[in-house]
Amino acid sequence: MNTADEGRQQLDAASVLNAKSTLLQLLARAGVYTGDAEELIGLVEAGALALAYEELDGNVRSAPEEKGALYASGWSDGARAATEELGAVAERALVRAVTSGPTASSPDERSPVGRAEMERAKVAVTPLYLSFAEVSDLDPEVTEQVLGAVLRTMSPRQRAGYPGRLTQFTSAHRGHLERLYAEYGPGSPIAIHGRYSLVHSATSVAVLERLAVTPSALHEEWDAAELPPAWLDGLTTAWGSAD
Repeated sequence: MNTADEGRQQLDAASVLNAKSTLLQLLARAGVYTGDAEELIGLVEAGALALAYEELDGNVRSAPEEKGALYASGWSDGARAATEELGAVAERALVRAVTSGPTASSPDERSPVGRAEMERAKVAVTPLYLSFAEVSDLDPEVTEQVLGAVLRTMSPRQRAGYPGRLTQFTSAHRGHLERLYAEYGPGSPIAIHGRYSLVHSATSVAVLERLAVTPSALHEEWDAAELPPAWLDGLTTAWGSAD
């Protein structure tokens, strides 16, 4: 390593743009639609800024003691202002990532579920489900219909943070969920067909979280999607009996 490589390294704007363009091209070759790829990259960018904000917000350095109280006060105010602005930048990046177009006036209004949002939901629910039950088959089309109903209860920004909320939900109710899947899920005496069919699907984790948080909105979207009412009733019964 020579002296030019020493010290703090930072990427310039052209290099960042080059990396993003290269990633978009590679994803396009893999069959990923450009709009979906841009949304995913935008979420990663917003997440990196949000994590940096959290790290700085919880670890603001104190001013050197020898500088005096007045200097320390200015240091504290400046650090707080810089940290708050970083948080605002992270929020704006998230809005850009989940807004369907530059003219959208309110990114919190409900919007159709996008392909990238659907795939993120699948990626989120699968490992959580497998921590409670074995793999079980369910029609892929039905899986998307169920997750579509779940995701339509949320705004685009809420969908962006949904994997985190699912993880929190399963952590907070682990014992309850373990009993539910042991009694009604794969390996239990309950057959896969019938009102408890959804317990054999990874989508059940998502449905249970919505039942616990916003049951009215879920029932509304469930009916709109014309999904079997018995499936939702079955999950509701299983959730109650696992107490």
